[in-house]
Amino acid sequence: MTNTINLRTARKTKKRLDKQKSAANNRVQFGQNKVEQTTAKLTQKKLQAHLNAHKLEKGN
Repeated sequence: MTNTINLRTARKTKKRLDKQKSAANNRVQFGQNKVEQTTAKLTQKKLQAHLNAHKLEKGN
């Protein structure tokens, strides 16, 4: 006699695996590691500070 499988569980398992594959592809395509994130934030802060230091103030 063959083994019976629960189709609902099989569908959920397949859906879960598909989501994991999609997430892995997105991480590779769009992801940044922690070092890259902190470097980007520090660069942005430094640039903003540089621009603010050279900003002209209006005299009323």
